Amino acid sequence: MTRSAVFAPFEVVEGSRKRGLVLIADHARRDLPEEYGDLGLPAGEFDRHIAYDIGVEHVTRRLAALLDAPAVIANFSRLLIDPNRGEDDPTLIRQLYDGTVVPGNYPMAPEERERRLERFYRPYHDAVAAVTASAAHDSGHAPFVMSIHSFTPVMQGFVRPWHVGVLWDLDPRAPLPLIDQLSQDPDLVVGDNEPYDGALRGDTMFRHAIVNGFAHALVEIRQDLIADEHQATRWAERLAPIVDAINRRPDIHEVRRYGSRTGPV
Repeated sequence: MTRSAVFAPFEVVEGSRKRGLVLIADHARRDLPEEYGDLGLPAGEFDRHIAYDIGVEHVTRRLAALLDAPAVIANFSRLLIDPNRGEDDPTLIRQLYDGTVVPGNYPMAPEERERRLERFYRPYHDAVAAVTASAAHDSGHAPFVMSIHSFTPVMQGFVRPWHVGVLWDLDPRAPLPLIDQLSQDPDLVVGDNEPYDGALRGDTMFRHAIVNGFAHALVEIRQDLIADEHQATRWAERLAPIVDAINRRPDIHEVRRYGSRTGPV
């Protein structure tokens, strides 16, 4: 984990905006600004999934390079504030996460909550919006937005059988081809809205894709499969031709408002 007095809440990995493709990594980093110390947690907690999505940063960077696409990476740990939640979500700033109490998040004064929103959460989302808008402008059509995450092999005693999952709400344009193509590999168990449901009001996909009618998908890779750079590179190389083929389809770059299972958008 890196701590810095000068803390940028996001990083933009450059790529061609003309491709009309944007990659997002909400939980790629486990870093905290220097002023927050370790939030009162032992160092080992920052090696766990509660702090970040293991392996995602390298997958995202490599995939961006292979596709010549821009990527937006959140530089802060989800323990500080979770960018993949709506501002009114009760899990936006967790005080208890998978059995771990986060002392630096409890009690949480309204002023501190607003401070984290203003300094970290909102600048990250502003960056995602700006890169998405520039991809739309430079390509001349609606962009395809894809988010990369990872999940634990076991959660609350349940052994998760999937190697990868594709999360989505109502727009099938990108998720179904992703699921179909990944399922062509007989060695992969592919989850459809597993291990989580893709309909989460206020999350990154809702905010930047669903409400705009942009084609999108969220890919979840099991963490033990991308725990080192070699594994992560292999997964980026597996995903790249599939994502590239989807991105070349004309219908992917049309604005289509399917709505959300969470209610009107």
